[in-house]
Amino acid sequence: MNAPLSRRTALQAAGATVLAAGLSGGLMATEAHADDNNSTTKLLTYPRPVTLPTNTSFKVRVRTAPDGEWQTLDIYRPQLEEINATTGSGKVYNTSMVYFDFRGSVDLEVTYLKGGATKARVRPDALAITPELLGDTLRFTLDEPRDIVVQINDEIFDCLHVITNHIDPHPPCADDPEVIYFGPGVHTVAGNVLTVPSGKTVYLAGGAVLTAQVFFKDVEKAALTGHGMLYAGPGGILCEGSKSIRVQDVIIMNPNGYAGTFGESENVHVKKARSFSSKGNGDGFDVFSSTGIVFDGCFMRNSDDCFAIYAHRWDYYGDTRDITIQNCTLWADVAHPINVGTHGNTAAPEVIENLVIKNLDILDHREPQMGYQGCIALNPGDSNLIKNVRIEDVRIEDFRWGQVIHMRIMYNTKYNTSVGRGIEDVYIKNLSYRGTHANPSLFLGYDAEHAIKNITFENLVINGQVIADSMKKPSWYYTTDAMQWFYNEHVVDLEFLTTAEAEAAAQ
Repeated sequence: MNAPLSRRTALQAAGATVLAAGLSGGLMATEAHADDNNSTTKLLTYPRPVTLPTNTSFKVRVRTAPDGEWQTLDIYRPQLEEINATTGSGKVYNTSMVYFDFRGSVDLEVTYLKGGATKARVRPDALAITPELLGDTLRFTLDEPRDIVVQINDEIFDCLHVITNHIDPHPPCADDPEVIYFGPGVHTVAGNVLTVPSGKTVYLAGGAVLTAQVFFKDVEKAALTGHGMLYAGPGGILCEGSKSIRVQDVIIMNPNGYAGTFGESENVHVKKARSFSSKGNGDGFDVFSSTGIVFDGCFMRNSDDCFAIYAHRWDYYGDTRDITIQNCTLWADVAHPINVGTHGNTAAPEVIENLVIKNLDILDHREPQMGYQGCIALNPGDSNLIKNVRIEDVRIEDFRWGQVIHMRIMYNTKYNTSVGRGIEDVYIKNLSYRGTHANPSLFLGYDAEHAIKNITFENLVINGQVIADSMKKPSWYYTTDAMQWFYNEHVVDLEFLTTAEAEAAAQ
């Protein structure tokens, strides 16, 4: 652990509330970064603090392509969970993660130290990266920063996660009065919660590890950025009653709670945040009663929902609207990659509306309970109404256990005090699934007054086949019979179109 310096010592001694009361300087653990981000730098790697646990399944090296000097990467140990479908207990697994920054192209060399590698896979599959496998070592090239998973012999947990960033051309200075700066090393704050004042940016430099929650409470124009890590805090990010908040590039590992909670907040942009979790209720990012929230380019591997979009719960009240999830890679070891609608306000019904979900790679979904399945689930309860949803360009790889999509007007007495009002106006374009493990997707209205209405699929592709009402089939078959999906009598205006049919109808 780095020796504490003056401003860091002040924060540890007096707590984050002192900072809110007027501490102006940054937290300067080191200034060694100053010459790293010049115009000639092409590769930045960061040592793992020796007090953080590692994993020993892999050796990983990286170099600038095609003939730079190899650098060995330090390996972090995220933890992941799997639920036993017989007992309900959860088993925690160790896995591996490396991260670095680059520009141009880099070669990666990954050696599986356990031996016996017979095949290797780099995911998402849509990137079409085919590694060269030579015994227990594989090599491949990245032409731009990507977040990927390397699997050997189809191992689910004993795999390697590679997190990469562009080199930051203008990192903040450690003595910037508007920046709360954490340099490389492990940092703590009193009470394990860092409260961020309005106008301040918390910056985690590459190699920095902050073992605390970052808390935005009733503030404006504040941020959490940098290529460092939040580690094992009481929860990664808590944002309540705040506006114009930015989160970018940080890694959130093994939090004791959600990776991020956004309640009664407005105009929040979360870009390229990454999350790993294994604890119970280990959601990724959850939204409650908020407006104008964008999640862009995030990598999420969680032991509960990767994203959950709700209305009222706890002390959060009000509608949720204008939510975007885009350019993300999702892996749910428990529950849903995306879940919408469970929680609301029976006494004063709320609306969840104007949702955009686009350009996603869903790598896995494992949930034994039928009522909690769906790579994308729209499940309004508590008198919620979900409406105006656009889902586009979603690629679902074969997952372990669950459904491709699930829409249900819900009255789950474990969580709800009333049935959801309905689901209306959902357009799903270019959704694809290739695999054999999916259970039938379900579309279940509750009754005629609590129905699912106006759902359109354009260019739905299941195992290479375009699904459309016009496809060749016996005249008495439903279109959903073609892929063994089911909808009940309380689903109105469910339509499957080819792209040509949709374009013709729009003219």
